[in-house]
Amino acid sequence: MRKSKSAYAAVLVGSVLAFSCGDDSSSLTEGDTGGGAATGGAAASSGGSANSGASLLGGQAPTGGVAPSGGVQSTGGAAGTGGDTSATGGAAGTGGVAWTGGAVGIGGDTTGTGGAVGTGGDTTGTGGAVGTGGDAAGTGGAVGTGGDAAGTGGAVGTGGDAAGTGGAVGTGGDTSGTGGAVGTGGDSSGTGGGGGVSPGCGSANVTSPCGVRGTTCSLDVDGTERTYYVELPSDYSSSTQYPVIFQFHPWGGSADQAMTMYQLKSKIPDAIYVTPQGLQAGGAGAGWANTNGEDIAFTKAMLADIQSKYCVDTSRIFSTGFSYGGMMSFAIGCEMGDVFRAIAPMSGSLYSDFNCQGTGHPIAMWGSHGISDDVVPIEDGRAALDKILKQNHCGSDTTPVEPSPCVKYEGCDPGYEVTWCEWDGPHGMPSFGSSAVAEFFMQF
Repeated sequence: MRKSKSAYAAVLVGSVLAFSCGDDSSSLTEGDTGGGAATGGAAASSGGSANSGASLLGGQAPTGGVAPSGGVQSTGGAAGTGGDTSATGGAAGTGGVAWTGGAVGIGGDTTGTGGAVGTGGDTTGTGGAVGTGGDAAGTGGAVGTGGDAAGTGGAVGTGGDAAGTGGAVGTGGDTSGTGGAVGTGGDSSGTGGGGGVSPGCGSANVTSPCGVRGTTCSLDVDGTERTYYVELPSDYSSSTQYPVIFQFHPWGGSADQAMTMYQLKSKIPDAIYVTPQGLQAGGAGAGWANTNGEDIAFTKAMLADIQSKYCVDTSRIFSTGFSYGGMMSFAIGCEMGDVFRAIAPMSGSLYSDFNCQGTGHPIAMWGSHGISDDVVPIEDGRAALDKILKQNHCGSDTTPVEPSPCVKYEGCDPGYEVTWCEWDGPHGMPSFGSSAVAEFFMQF
């Protein structure tokens, strides 16, 4: 049963933010102290102020994920492996001696556009190899003119739902052309999401002006000033691509609090951490009501700014959060599945995005929820889970995985697994949460 904004606020108003000053945590909860209903114009509310049962550890850094690999050049109509992938060849073309075809792009369910066929003599051109991975189809070479030979073409990207481009055009009579630019893939089941190198790779920006508490960066998003932190790895290099991890605070919390509460930095140190500040979302303080999509717009603006300044592995963008932060992570899963690789919501629901229509693109997820949660009922957490299961085309069968009592759903789209942990506890973060989230992110 969906919990109303005012009912949620009534549970959270008056809660004590024990998280904000703490340095260590095990199982983290929010107090259920009652209070007045939330007020204000938020479209959906959730989250919860920090719990009074635990304190948090600060300043640790997460470990990096696997760096995506770039496209490799393929020659001549070789068959690729993996995925349910097929490439279609070019129409009849003439020309030159045999062509070597388009390059391969890397990524998940990816469509590559193929190498054009050369023009000229009476020679058969062969083209674009089929990429490996994902469920992708490539489209083949352009139509050549003249001659009696058929040219087949077009490289196919490997992996996710992004376009790899390939197949350079060769011209001339008895000439061989070699083709193919390297394409990198979309959010993928292969070697990863949005494609690899960001515009900030190689830039002169090697430090962050907002990497310590008290000094934030800001952006104007549709007339509203929004603030956030960006923490770079201690040995950041603009020639290395880094994953990005967004950390969203709970209702009544703050970006300062969320910088340390999830304890990921010591486990994934080679990552860029983005920690935003929410807006007032009723009587319980700042949160992620996402009114008229304002918090999704903020997330897109932050990501664009970070990618323009720093070297980001665009195939590995992640989000985590607890309570309202978990709800914002679910909203990202619904609305930005084609950009983010995985989410890790804890004690979340659909309060930040009740419709959860979005792109419909699959997204990997690790999630947890306390069975006796009386702030965000577990039924609401399960409803959010069901949205992601549907989005990832998962079945209903599960397999137990570590840590107990977590389960992994069967039949999900390749590379978009869903792990769900219903633990015996209240509205809070499970003691195994930080380690499990880090391990989940690092597999990508």
